[in-house]
Amino acid sequence: MSFAFPEKANQMAYSLFSEPRSGRLQKDKLPKTLAKATSKIFQYEDQEFITYLWKGNENVILLVHGWESNASRWKKLLPYLQKSGSTIIALDAPGHGLSSGKEFHIPKYAAFIDIIVQEYKPKFLIGHSLGGKTCLYYQAHYNNPSIEKMVILGSPSDFKIILNNYVNLLNLNSSIAKSLEIQYSKVFQKELDEFTGKHFASKIKTKGLIAHDTDDTVVLFDEGKKIANAWKDAVFIETSGLGHAMHDDQLYEKIASFLFEIKK
Repeated sequence: MSFAFPEKANQMAYSLFSEPRSGRLQKDKLPKTLAKATSKIFQYEDQEFITYLWKGNENVILLVHGWESNASRWKKLLPYLQKSGSTIIALDAPGHGLSSGKEFHIPKYAAFIDIIVQEYKPKFLIGHSLGGKTCLYYQAHYNNPSIEKMVILGSPSDFKIILNNYVNLLNLNSSIAKSLEIQYSKVFQKELDEFTGKHFASKIKTKGLIAHDTDDTVVLFDEGKKIANAWKDAVFIETSGLGHAMHDDQLYEKIASFLFEIKK
């Protein structure tokens, strides 16, 4: 197809890469965790996106999930955050959960985040995987002073690594690979070599905690180290045996200690 119909082949390759295949939710079959929250619909351009709120005090935490996931992924972390009495907000990314749209990319996700930040003024951001990279992108580009601390879990740094893995997986030829780079450079309005978590982190003055697992086979451990090495005011936690999901009681206790300055 790339030889006979190059434009169609390029668009198909882009769509396959940018449209999540899982992570959707049904309104009448919400996970119990989300069903207990207060949901609200927000508008961004021609899209609707959904937030879930667990009401607490004036201290607000925003949770940002990753690729092919949704707000319910925070089920195990919630109790540790709720002990502080905080108000907690989670959202569904573009094309995920109950949010509309098919295409996912980080600048659009960051625009969703900014609408919520303007509405609720969260002090803390917590992001997992591509949600973590979106948090880095957000604070690097929006530089919001209301954000005091950020937690980044299992997040990738270099976009080119993800893109090259996709190209190799489908055995795409060099022409399509190049067209994907050009298209994403236009979407990001930035050269791909600069669209990295480490580049964003180097611009952030907010305090941070980065955690990455040595057994993560989705986003390699070295990606987390790249971000940590570039972020001046961040601490790095190395875990083992948690994989990419990073669900762990001890880690969650460390996150709570970092956010709320709990001393033991």
